[in-house]
Amino acid sequence: MSKWLVAGGAGFIGSNIVEALLKRGDDVCILDDFSSGRRENLAATAEWSGGTDRSTLIEGDMRDAATCARAVAGADFVVHLAAIPSVQRSVLNPLLTNDVNIGGTLQLLEAARQEGVKRFVFASSSSLYGESETLPKVESMGPAPISPYGLQKLAGETYCRLYHRLYGLPTVALRYFNVFGPRQDPNSEYAAVIPRFIEAAKAGKQATIYGDGGQTRDFTFVENVIQANLRATEADLAACGEAYNIACGERISLNDLLARIGEVLEKEVSAVHEDPRAGDIRHSLAGIEAARDNLGYEPVVDFTEGLRRTIKAY
Repeated sequence: MSKWLVAGGAGFIGSNIVEALLKRGDDVCILDDFSSGRRENLAATAEWSGGTDRSTLIEGDMRDAATCARAVAGADFVVHLAAIPSVQRSVLNPLLTNDVNIGGTLQLLEAARQEGVKRFVFASSSSLYGESETLPKVESMGPAPISPYGLQKLAGETYCRLYHRLYGLPTVALRYFNVFGPRQDPNSEYAAVIPRFIEAAKAGKQATIYGDGGQTRDFTFVENVIQANLRATEADLAACGEAYNIACGERISLNDLLARIGEVLEKEVSAVHEDPRAGDIRHSLAGIEAARDNLGYEPVVDFTEGLRRTIKAY
C-alpha cells in the first residue's frame, strides 16, 4: 500500500484517478481549491475505499508553499493535475493562468523535492505542439504552442525535467490528448466538446461547432489516462525526466463525433457552425510508441467503447 497526493483530485481526471487508487487499496491525499474541481466528484470516496477512511482532503491553493508542504507530507507519489485547464481561458486571462499553471507547479515540485517523493507525474498537454501539420505528433518534434495554456504546460514540463536533472527528483510528464469520460463537466463555460455535444443531443438542441467541423482530435478515454499515470510511477528510472504522449492514436473529426453520438443515442443530431476560436488547432493525432516502449502504456479502451461508457454515465 502506497500514499499518493493527487493535486487537482476533485477535477474530472483527478477524481477518476482517486477512485482507481482507493479501489486498489492505496491511501490518497487530495489537494484542490475547487476553482474548477467539484465536491460531488468526491462524494463516493468512502465507498471507493471499501467503507474505510483512506482519503484526506486539503482545500487550498497550490501556489502557497505551506499548503503544498502539508499536502506532500508522507507521500510516495505525486500526480499533479491541478491547473486552470482551458486554452480559451488562458487566452482571456494569461496573467492568472500563468501564475497558477507555472507558479503553482513550481511550488509543488519544490515540496516534492523536499519530501523526497519516489515519483512526480505531471499532467501536460498536446496543445504545446501547436499548429504543425506533421502527423502524428511525436515527442521529438519541437514544441510550438499557440496559446498561453500550451506555453504554460511546456514550462511545467521544462521545470519537471530540470528538477530531475538538477535535484534527482524522478519526474514524468504525460501529454494528454483530448481526454473524455464520466465526470467531465458539460456545464462549464470552457466545457470540452464531447460533454457539450452529448448534452445538446440529449436535449434535442443543435450542437455548436467552432469552424467547419472537419478538424480532428485524438480523443482519449479517461481509463487510459488512469493506466498511464500508474505506469508512469512503475516505469524504470531511465524513463524519468521525459514527456510522453497519452492517447489512442486515432483521429476523429468533430462532424464524425457528433454523428457517432447520435448513433449511440439513436437520435437525429445537427450542428450550428460558428467562427473558429483563437488558440484552437486544426488537426491532432498522437504517436504513442514512446509511451509504449518506456512506460508500458497501451490504450485499454478505444474511442467507440469510451463514448458508449461516457454517454451511459451522463
